[in-house]
Amino acid sequence: MVCEAPADRETACLLADRVLVGAIDWLDDGTLDTQRRWQGRTPNESFLRWASVRSEADKAGLKGLFGHFGSKPGEPDALVARRALMLFMKADKAPDAVVLIRDSDADPRRRLGLEQARDDGRWPFQVVIGVAEPKRECWVLTGFEARAHEEKALDELEQRLSFHPVRDAHRLTASEHGAKNDAKRALKELMSEDPERERECLRDTPLASLQAQGSKVGLSKFLEEVRQRLVPVVSGTSPAP
Repeated sequence: MVCEAPADRETACLLADRVLVGAIDWLDDGTLDTQRRWQGRTPNESFLRWASVRSEADKAGLKGLFGHFGSKPGEPDALVARRALMLFMKADKAPDAVVLIRDSDADPRRRLGLEQARDDGRWPFQVVIGVAEPKRECWVLTGFEARAHEEKALDELEQRLSFHPVRDAHRLTASEHGAKNDAKRALKELMSEDPERERECLRDTPLASLQAQGSKVGLSKFLEEVRQRLVPVVSGTSPAP
C-alpha cells in the first residue's frame, strides 16, 4: 500500500476488503485476514508514505529512475510512482499487488501519471490505482446518508455551499484548509470528526450505491480496479501481470 496518511490507508483497505468479500464466494470477514495482508515494504510498516518514497529510493541505491514514459514526459506523480514500484520490486519478498492511493487535488494529470508508471514496465505484481477526486473525504461523503440528527447540518452546509455536498462532492475543490468548499471542512461539519461515523459511511453503504454515486470522485474507478486486478490475485485466478 502506497498512500499519504493512515486515514487514506484505512479508507482504501476497508473498501477493497468489501469488494474482495463480495466477489469471492469462499471468502468472508472471518477468513479475510488469512488470505491477505495490507502492509508497506515490510510487515512492520502499515504503508509506504508518498513523501518518503524519494528518500527510501536513495537509501536503496535506486538509480536512473528519471526520463520519459514511452515517448512522453512524465505527468505529475509518474516519477514518484515509478520509484515506489521499484522499491517493492527490491523488497525481500515481492508483493502480489501494490495499491497506489492518491488525492488528485483537482489535477486530473495525477491519475495519468500513476497510469504512466503502471504501464512503464512489466511489473511482477498487479498495480491497483485509486485516485480520490479531489480528496479522500469525498469518498466518505459519497456514502453519507443523513440521520435525523444530521439533517440540519446537511441543510445548512448545502445552503452555505450552494450545492449538495454529497451528490456534488467533486465540487469540493479548495486547496486551502478551512476554505468554503474544502472537503475536510465539509466532512467535519457533517460528522464532527467522528472516525467511526466515517467508517460507517464506507462500511455500511451498499457497494452498488457507492459504485453508482462515486463516478465523479474517482471511487467507482477504484472499486472497478479492485475487481479487475485484485480479486483475481486473492482468488487465485490472476493471469501473469
